[in-house]
Amino acid sequence: MSDTDEPQQKTVIGIAFGNSNSSIAFTGPDGKAEVIANEEGDRQIPSVLSYVGDEEYHGAQAKSHLVRNPRDTIAFFRDYLGKSFAAVDPTNAHSSAHPIQHDTGVAFSVQEKTDADPATLSVSEVTTRHIKRLSDSAADFLGKSIDGCVITVPTDFSESQRKLLAEASKGCGLTVLQIIHEPVAALLAYAAREETSHPADKTILVVDVGGTRTDAAVIAARGGMYTLLATQHDYELGGRQFDEVLVDHFSKEFMKKHKTDPRENERSLAKLRLECENTKKTLSLSNSSQISIDSLAGGLDFHSSVNRLRYDLLSKKLVDQVVGLVESVVKKAEMDLMDINEVILAGGTSHTPKLALRIQQLFPATTAVQSPATTTTSLNPAELCARGAAIQASLIAEFDAEDIEQSTHPAVTVTPHLTKSLGVVITSPAGDDGKADDKVYVFLESETAVPARRTATFTGTNVGGDVLVRIVEAKKESVDVTPAKEAKEKVNGADDDEDDDDDDDEDDEDEKVIKRVTEVERVIAEALLKDVKKGAKVEVMLNVAGDLTLTVTARVVGGQGGVRGTVPGPAL
Repeated sequence: MSDTDEPQQKTVIGIAFGNSNSSIAFTGPDGKAEVIANEEGDRQIPSVLSYVGDEEYHGAQAKSHLVRNPRDTIAFFRDYLGKSFAAVDPTNAHSSAHPIQHDTGVAFSVQEKTDADPATLSVSEVTTRHIKRLSDSAADFLGKSIDGCVITVPTDFSESQRKLLAEASKGCGLTVLQIIHEPVAALLAYAAREETSHPADKTILVVDVGGTRTDAAVIAARGGMYTLLATQHDYELGGRQFDEVLVDHFSKEFMKKHKTDPRENERSLAKLRLECENTKKTLSLSNSSQISIDSLAGGLDFHSSVNRLRYDLLSKKLVDQVVGLVESVVKKAEMDLMDINEVILAGGTSHTPKLALRIQQLFPATTAVQSPATTTTSLNPAELCARGAAIQASLIAEFDAEDIEQSTHPAVTVTPHLTKSLGVVITSPAGDDGKADDKVYVFLESETAVPARRTATFTGTNVGGDVLVRIVEAKKESVDVTPAKEAKEKVNGADDDEDDDDDDDEDDEDEKVIKRVTEVERVIAEALLKDVKKGAKVEVMLNVAGDLTLTVTARVVGGQGGVRGTVPGPAL
């Protein structure tokens, strides 16, 4: 190789490894992440493997065999990885190959070859085969071999599960650069669109309504670093439950016509479930959907339709459960709903318009809710994790494995955080025309990782004189700012109808208006700048060290000298 030749750039991908569906993505030369379609043209690839004769089917082709060959079709296996047989819930696998105990873990018994005994495939082996098919699809699409990947997993994936996933991927020749949390990947997908190099500090709620479970996480974004504040999981609430309300609805309709319950036959139920899943997806985009199934039960065909309003009524309890999970995780993070700056909806079922609108109603108008039903600029919720994983893969592709391991070591990632917000109050005791409103300017939000430093400039005084700079711990409070009712003038000689109207008006209660305000909880330090000229600018810098020692610097811009002091770490 000549001296002018540049080292070839590694080809890396992001993999969203879901319990129901998986997806793959790559980052192009323009830095934008794109989701890859497999050979069948599917961007959402079912996490399913099926064995028919001597053939192995994968993805949508394998999923179709849940009707004809359920016992040799493996589905919903991700959450079994690294768990003992006694610890798994086999409910989701009732309509596919059943999990069995194998050594200390879980496996599946399938007829892999026609002329051989049934094969016992461990969950790790199934995972290896699934990851290989995803990697092969990416290689075919990109026209080059894949050098590495970043894989997303739920926040409750244990360290042993992560290790087994990395080993399973290595078993098919794919190097795992990093395994990241799904909500962080979803956040990265949106953060990559921000053009600023200094993103604003904010608190984000990620709600992931997957196929078999719903996960919610509150994340603090501080100076480009992400910290998980709280997580909540519901393992009995997901897309399958939304499918089931349609299954029950159409089953009752079929029973009225033919006196036969299609749910009593496994094959009929499998057919109906697949069609109801497609109907749910259609209703996310259209106001109505048709359903047509040949020979649903007893040789009888079934044709019907449902509109979105009916579907919204059928799924109301499920939507209420998701809303309850959202409220629960925010409370677990010891926050108020008004403290959330942005909500990101992830997962295929998040396409449901009613679900997105109900969540939007929880939050104030200033909270951005990222969903196709609430904003036209949102990304596809089902693709967020893959996009975020691809972006992370492109960022760390050129690092050595040792460097990546060191950078993700708990000694690096588990850093001290501020438990309270740090702010500054600028007041001028020189006169009423000075800045005497005692407004708190928050410099460092709570949960900011340290060390951290922030600098800001203020107008010291409008009249000239001494300026007092107070460094404070700030807290947020909910304040009722509902306008007071104006006294109603009594009109003499009003008729009875008018009296009735007045009574009705009095019965109507005004809606409360609640505002989130920042107040001083405790003064940490004070600095007095003397003889500040009228209109002069005051610069304040807060520097928090790794041991939580706070250094405060206050000075007049363009002036000489200033005030500098240190507050010991335990004081914060």
